[in-house]
Amino acid sequence: MADQICSHISAITEIKTAQKRECTECVKTGGKWVHLRTCQTCGITLCCDDSPSTHMTKHNHATGHPVINSAEPGEYWLWCYEDESFAEYN
Repeated sequence: MADQICSHISAITEIKTAQKRECTECVKTGGKWVHLRTCQTCGITLCCDDSPSTHMTKHNHATGHPVINSAEPGEYWLWCYEDESFAEYN
């Protein structure tokens, strides 16, 4: 866990989880993903930066939604794009 958790992560009171284990945008285009992330502002689940289309980072740039969590089974962490802050939870 990070020594200093940013205000964006600290403000989260309830973790949004993936409704489906798929990247919403990759499904539309027939793309493939590696790992999934869920936006903690709007709840959309999109692919990570290791995926060819990097949809979650594009979502962050387009919307300014700062915090995501891993949508992968057994992973319990949050990442803030704006502050480059990481925090684990359980």
